[in-house]
Amino acid sequence: MDFSFTEEQTLLRNTVERFVQDKYDFETRAKIIKSDDGWRKDYWQQFAELGILAAPFDEDHGGLGGSAIDIMVMMEELGKGLVVEPFLPTVVLGGGFLRHGGTAAHKAEVIPAVIGGECVIAPAYAEPRGRFNLADLETTAKKDGEGYVLNGHKAVALGGPWADKFIITARTSGGQRDEQGVTVFLVDKNTDGLSTRDYPTVDGYRASEVMLDNVKVSADAIIGDVDNGLELVERVMDEGIAALCAEACGVMKQLVDKTIAYSRERKQFGVAIGSFQVLQHRMVDMYLNYEQSVSMTYMVNLKLGEDATERKKAASAAKVQIGRAGKFIGQNAVQIHGGMGITEEMDVGHYFKRITMIDTQFGNVDHHMRRYAALSE
Repeated sequence: MDFSFTEEQTLLRNTVERFVQDKYDFETRAKIIKSDDGWRKDYWQQFAELGILAAPFDEDHGGLGGSAIDIMVMMEELGKGLVVEPFLPTVVLGGGFLRHGGTAAHKAEVIPAVIGGECVIAPAYAEPRGRFNLADLETTAKKDGEGYVLNGHKAVALGGPWADKFIITARTSGGQRDEQGVTVFLVDKNTDGLSTRDYPTVDGYRASEVMLDNVKVSADAIIGDVDNGLELVERVMDEGIAALCAEACGVMKQLVDKTIAYSRERKQFGVAIGSFQVLQHRMVDMYLNYEQSVSMTYMVNLKLGEDATERKKAASAAKVQIGRAGKFIGQNAVQIHGGMGITEEMDVGHYFKRITMIDTQFGNVDHHMRRYAALSE
């Protein structure tokens, strides 16, 4: 099979790579995550000017008509720089909901705003007691005339502090964990009754708890079909997993490279610790775990267009590999660096935090092992 990239994909990769190298060094990122805003809005505008935000959208709406592979190559480079700007929640997840389930009005109005850097979207699908079950919803949407009234609490909405719109999943019928009865809504952040509690995450990103207190929306806010939104949510989340795996590969690559470089410089007993055979073996294992993760990432991105069962199995298999490999690589990178490997002053510690958080995002290893097993029965 030919795994070579097209000229356009190479150009996208090089564009993001140059941006990260020129404007997102470790010191700059440290200032960004410690700032009150937690991101650089001018950088987001530069993403728009470079065409990065347009990659997956149809040309009819001003996009580049790209594929999952285009997203993959960009996410890997964003991972190498630990970029905190909300590309994943806005372009991959938010864009996925709009592309697959949005109305003609949504696509005509919101997608161009996303491409232009004028609209940030934060998906609010998780709930405090829902774990990783996308159908486990206590948030409700009750019919009210021609519209709906939303009530509930959504947890860890990544990019929430910067969002202009939230994509909210709510139960319109059925029991709390029923697969039927899930509906997806696009809600403006300034809608009456919607409030947020914003906070930084362990890995330097920003998220929000979203409280919904009698939030009234019109029927035009619905994305996809009423009561049949779970399939759409699962499809978008699997696309998010594929993109997240690519980001993880970028993070792992940096951890491996930085650990090898450090082992050549750090000396004990008068020699570089990289000359110790036991550490050589460990770093070889780190590299093998990284390469296996790259292969699984290619696999899941190539299978996103297949039937739902194959897509879900590919996403879960890749997430298990990424979770296990990330843990192994991250822990060994920190151990080889010694105590300072986890300090705020050294970049390895920040890569370790990010790869650790990636394991829990969209479901951890245990969750996806169970999901894969259930799909294989």
